[in-house]
Amino acid sequence: MPQDSNKPSKTVLITGCSSGIGRATAERLVGAGWTVYATARRTDALSGLAAKGCRTLSLDVEDEGSMKRAVETIERAEGAVGVLINNAGYSQSGAVESVSMDKVRRQFETNVFGLVRLTQLVLPGMRAQRWGKVINLSSMGGRFTFPGGGFYHATKHAIEAISDALRFEVRGFGVDVVVIEPGLIKTDFGNAAVSNMKGVPKEEGPYAEFNATVAKTTKEVYEKGPLAMLGGDADAVAKVIQKAISVSRPKARYTVTASAKILLAQRQLMSDGVWDAFLRTQFPQPGKR
Repeated sequence: MPQDSNKPSKTVLITGCSSGIGRATAERLVGAGWTVYATARRTDALSGLAAKGCRTLSLDVEDEGSMKRAVETIERAEGAVGVLINNAGYSQSGAVESVSMDKVRRQFETNVFGLVRLTQLVLPGMRAQRWGKVINLSSMGGRFTFPGGGFYHATKHAIEAISDALRFEVRGFGVDVVVIEPGLIKTDFGNAAVSNMKGVPKEEGPYAEFNATVAKTTKEVYEKGPLAMLGGDADAVAKVIQKAISVSRPKARYTVTASAKILLAQRQLMSDGVWDAFLRTQFPQPGKR
């Protein structure tokens, strides 16, 4: 049934709910009484969320028709999407020169262009009811860059910039825009980043040693070492998202986990030269003899 037209819809739409932060957020919010539409490319990955009370929809952020159908379905049932949580995204690693342009385009299509288009689709409904929340999942990596992660970091830097502009543009319509910046989160994210290096040369070429080390370091940092101990789980992020959509005046940014807070503070204190010197202690420098 459509919601009372005199009250704004606070229905939540979340992308990328098959695992990790998206799944944890859907579970937490539906448990707190929110009407939640959990989405993923394949709805069979969402059966557990449906059992917990979420409505489930197929939504592919690389497919215009899929996004339109999902938004139209929610608007027919609820009046509007009140809260959009742009969570869908993935990481890939590899030296800039070694990553194919097809992979670069797909990374931006999922992490940036899909986020932008879905936001454009829900904003008319939010403006009409003069209430809405747009939550964009960035990363601590949206504010600094590790070598070997140039394209992933670029997508997160883009999300930060787009969110800053959008926050100003829609605030007068009663819509808040919030950036969430997780640090190290113990999900399958690290393994996914490594698996996305498939096709990147490993045995030959000028970046062979570098790419192999980035893959090894990425996997290990999620499994052991000081940053892993300073990380958090997906529900830690979900808890912050719940706070951001529940308060009347949320902050523009929420940083999640000690690892994010420490690394962001460290980067802010370092000049570019000092930061590069620090990175040389963590990564082999391609081409150096």
